[in-house]
Amino acid sequence: MLDFGFSELLLTSAIALVVLGPERLPKVARQVGNWMGRARLMARQLSEQLEREVNAEELLRQQLDLKKHLDLQLDKPVLPPAVIPEAPAAPAVPKAPRPPHPNSPAAMHPEAPPTPAPVDPTQST
Repeated sequence: MLDFGFSELLLTSAIALVVLGPERLPKVARQVGNWMGRARLMARQLSEQLEREVNAEELLRQQLDLKKHLDLQLDKPVLPPAVIPEAPAAPAVPKAPRPPHPNSPAAMHPEAPPTPAPVDPTQST
């Protein structure tokens, strides 16, 4: 965009220091920085808006092309559908029961699990 070299920046800074003085130079530099930031933000917003507009136009063009294509398809004579024999229905698979919701009374107060029967150490298997 703009091609400034180090010598140009140094010369501009020296002139600004002489013209503005050391007291006002930081304030002016801060204001110039704020203006540059605002300008960049506005340029970025403008480019994003233009990109959205272009995308919207492309979508509209695609929709119109699709509508034209569908209208052409609807103008063609429709043949009767072919009879296709139906396949036998698959047997229904039973669904597993769902666990209770964590806040339901059943989940908050679960029943105690069954205790295993005591094992007699004298009996061997």
